Amino acid sequence: MSVSIRPAAPADAPRLAALSTELGYPMTPEEAVERFAELSRHADHTLLVADEGGGPVGWIQVSRTRVFEAQAGAEIAGLVVAGSERGRGIGAALVAAAEEWAAARGCGALRVRCNVVRKRAHDFYRRERFRELKEQKVFERKIGG
Repeated sequence: MSVSIRPAAPADAPRLAALSTELGYPMTPEEAVERFAELSRHADHTLLVADEGGGPVGWIQVSRTRVFEAQAGAEIAGLVVAGSERGRGIGAALVAAAEEWAAARGCGALRVRCNVVRKRAHDFYRRERFRELKEQKVFERKIGG
């Protein structure tokens, strides 16, 4: 595998947006620039990319979590590898980089929430030594108008 893992850069925005859209979360390059700028202002978040020399073929977002009832940890907020690149170890390399980032910040666990319909992703996380802790529902309440 000739992929390097590095922090995302503003120039990656078009590819990050395309990968997000492929995952099922449509995003324009302009939105990617704005979201990347917001994340970049917070040291407890990172966006890492898997780069094959021609730009990102995958990305992972990791955030340090602060939950009163749990030990210091980090959570994968998003992970995507281009469909044409899956099965090459890129996702595993991104997870390993996320774990390294989290460990360097004193985190004792790396967690991920995964949509119940993403069976292939569940298998991936199990192969990467994640264990299933619980099932839950996610509720959302819009703020403002």
